[in-house]
Amino acid sequence: MHEMSLCESIISVVEQQAKLNNFTEVKMVCLEVGQFSGVEMEALRFSFDCVTRGTCAENAELKIIETEAQAWCLPCANTVRVTHRYDACPKCGSHQLQVSGGDELKIKELEVN
Repeated sequence: MHEMSLCESIISVVEQQAKLNNFTEVKMVCLEVGQFSGVEMEALRFSFDCVTRGTCAENAELKIIETEAQAWCLPCANTVRVTHRYDACPKCGSHQLQVSGGDELKIKELEVN
């Protein structure tokens, strides 16, 4: 379950920011998670609850924004929405697509005290 190590990294970043910005409590962590990130959402939520115990984010709410995947089509030069990595371009039918979004996992926002 790699979601546990992802959450450990997230909390590490949050605690570093707490020291740098002098806050003691995190009320909410908002993550942006791409459709192609390979993250299982329920495992991420469970891991977040486990990893935050004893930290400044112990009682924090976890909000997850799931982002759609996008790809750039080489032949028609359009950015298109895709649902699977090997989809054809919905505009020209080509399979020469380069994923340009939807594989990210990032901290979008923190609400702190």
